[in-house]
Amino acid sequence: MTTDIAPAAETARIDALQAVLDTGSIIKATRMLNALHPAEVAHLLQSLPPRQRELVWGMVADSIEGEVLLYLNDDLRDELLRGMSSSRILAAVEGLDTDDLADLMRDLPATITGEVLSSLDVQRRERLETALGYPQDSAGGLMNTDVVTVRPEVTLDVVMRYLRRFKDGLPNITDKLIVVNRQGRYLGVLYLTDLLTNDLDDSVAEVMSLDVQPIAATLRASDVANRFEQLDLVSAPVVDEDGRVLGRITVDDVMDVIREEAEHQLMGQAGLSETDDMFAPVLLSARRRALWLGVNLLTAFLASWVIGQFEATIQQVVALAVLMPVVASMGGIAGTQTLTLAIRGIALGQLSAKNMRWLLAKEMAVSLINSAIWAVVVALVAYAWFGSIDIALIIGVAITVNLLAATFSGALLPLLLRRLGIDPALAGGVILTTVTDVVGFVAFLGLATLLLM
Repeated sequence: MTTDIAPAAETARIDALQAVLDTGSIIKATRMLNALHPAEVAHLLQSLPPRQRELVWGMVADSIEGEVLLYLNDDLRDELLRGMSSSRILAAVEGLDTDDLADLMRDLPATITGEVLSSLDVQRRERLETALGYPQDSAGGLMNTDVVTVRPEVTLDVVMRYLRRFKDGLPNITDKLIVVNRQGRYLGVLYLTDLLTNDLDDSVAEVMSLDVQPIAATLRASDVANRFEQLDLVSAPVVDEDGRVLGRITVDDVMDVIREEAEHQLMGQAGLSETDDMFAPVLLSARRRALWLGVNLLTAFLASWVIGQFEATIQQVVALAVLMPVVASMGGIAGTQTLTLAIRGIALGQLSAKNMRWLLAKEMAVSLINSAIWAVVVALVAYAWFGSIDIALIIGVAITVNLLAATFSGALLPLLLRRLGIDPALAGGVILTTVTDVVGFVAFLGLATLLLM
């Protein structure tokens, strides 16, 4: 669970708090801080440099520390947890919902997790262990184990009397009750609207709905998000391989998944992680970024080496050096367009090896049309600039070759990288840039060597 950009009203409140902090009025700032929602407090913490973070974190009320931790990015959460005593951590996680506690447990020190488990009652411990038994990016890792189930043979009157026992209210975002048999296996759902609008003497079996398909606990989180989007779900039950109900997923959980995937795509293009802290220590940030800078340097040397093979040609025809960036740039843009489309298709579950051939054919056709148009445009500009038909012909053909190669690579790279276990969003751009540079330079300078030398 992470924070999103605060709306205007919330931003104003946070700005007002920061202004009070600047004046040094700790008592007033503390009062204002703890009047904020935990997500707003987390947003503020992530917006402050390290020294101010320490001050503000010390002002957060003990009663909301656990919730604030949930909304922080991984880096900052780990940093704060390292500075907390065991007793303080135990107090912070007390009272958290089971699904939220499961999210936080994965980041707690090993010495603390045992103490947290032993502090829970048997039922809650079993629910927590069930949630922790599934990967975080699966339906089982997303689900909340606090569910309300009913049996099909009871009447709606019995259900109503049963619900009145929830003095603290039903679990958040409860739009339906889950109907199970004696073994706890999923049968259907009872919408609250149907419960309220039907005769109380009717049985659950007569009113229940069968239109909601349960979600397997092993289903990937991205696939869960797609299902919620396609079916406009508010909540959905989660079942194990035997059909027994384990919990439910609600739309707020899915929103977290969608936001994280969007951040992953954006940050991945720069070789960064969506969990990176904007104000992380200098050495930590430098170490993380050094890897991709090094990879990019190697690819740049490869492109430079290719150019070096045609040094004699470039020295004799200076126009080639002027026009080289045009060929690489056009290929880079065309490849990036197709790469982005393919990565998005994989993320949405729309692209696979089965329909890849159709997408490739379509993208190559689009590239062929665009390359023909822009090759002519660039050739005319080159002729007007340098007055050479040969140079105009060379750059026109080189752009056509590079655009087609870039499109082909952009379409195939994501599936190939995914099959190799490499994140396409993280590595696709670097590899594609190498391909477009090398192919573009070889095509352009190779043709120039053949025709002009």
